[in-house]
Amino acid sequence: MSNIKNDLLLRVLSGEKTERVPVWMMRQAGRYLPDYIKLKEKYSFFERCQTPELATQITLQPIDQIGVDAAIIFSDILVIPQAMGLEVQMLEGKGPLLPDPIKTATDLNRLIIPNVDETLGYVFDALRLTKKELNGRVPLIGFAGAPWTILCYMVQGKGSKTFDEAKAFCYTQPELAHRLLQMITDTTIQYLKGQANAGADVIQVFDSWGGLLGPNDFENFSLQYIRQIITSLKETVPTIIFAKGAWHSLDHMAATGAQGLGIDWCITPQMARQIAGPNVTLQGNFDPAKLLSPIPVIIKEVHAMLDAFGGNHHIANLGHGILPNVPVDHARAFVDAVKEWKLNLNTA
Repeated sequence: MSNIKNDLLLRVLSGEKTERVPVWMMRQAGRYLPDYIKLKEKYSFFERCQTPELATQITLQPIDQIGVDAAIIFSDILVIPQAMGLEVQMLEGKGPLLPDPIKTATDLNRLIIPNVDETLGYVFDALRLTKKELNGRVPLIGFAGAPWTILCYMVQGKGSKTFDEAKAFCYTQPELAHRLLQMITDTTIQYLKGQANAGADVIQVFDSWGGLLGPNDFENFSLQYIRQIITSLKETVPTIIFAKGAWHSLDHMAATGAQGLGIDWCITPQMARQIAGPNVTLQGNFDPAKLLSPIPVIIKEVHAMLDAFGGNHHIANLGHGILPNVPVDHARAFVDAVKEWKLNLNTA
């Protein structure tokens, strides 16, 4: 850790009390930044992901422009279904489309557990290059989607608010669902080990659709697979689980041994702490839409959020990804408000 100049994030995850709360934002590398939009006009989505020089450039933009305390590699959770043999398209303004989704056992036979060095080596190259360019300024976060969230896209074939087809698949063909989840898990473990080897200092597992499941189903279709991932990385790299909306299982997530748990804005920091227990670091939980408020309101609201977390075992973040229409100076105001709150705390 000592070769990273700003290692606040790593120190908080290891349980240390730090001079201030570290801050970064989910989706910080991307769609709200004018420099990103210029690259977007020139290169397709997967060109940006698969060209290490572009992915590195995009990853570094928020470090230089917003002043966050960590970089997160520019990539996408759907590189996993791609590597497993499914076609994934990114449609402008519409999101992902998987034209041949998994519905039957025959469909499942089309999938492979890939050699991640061959299929996802471009992500490892981007991590190595970013690590070099960062030159120890801040830690670098790698990530993957949770197996349940990946299954949702692989079965539904596109984004959805309810993922009813994915849920129906799990309830009507549970054996098939668990086979698919295990294949995704095995691929993801190799992929994340590769990210750690390529220089990721922290790994975050995104379960964007975990909140669609009740507590028992969350354990059955999501958490038991996340647990395998966290266990496999335990000796290598600190981990953060972000299961949006699945706050009912924060205690079970904490029991996986992950160092951090992300929460959204629908649960209070006090309640999250009560469920998660005293030892795990909580990350969040500012509503990204609030970044559209006037800057003085953002500052006031950020300080209120930080007061509620009490400055301990906390990484300031949004409760979901930053929205494309957030002005850059509002994003910067969020980061600056976190940084200055620390100083007030120390003089208090």
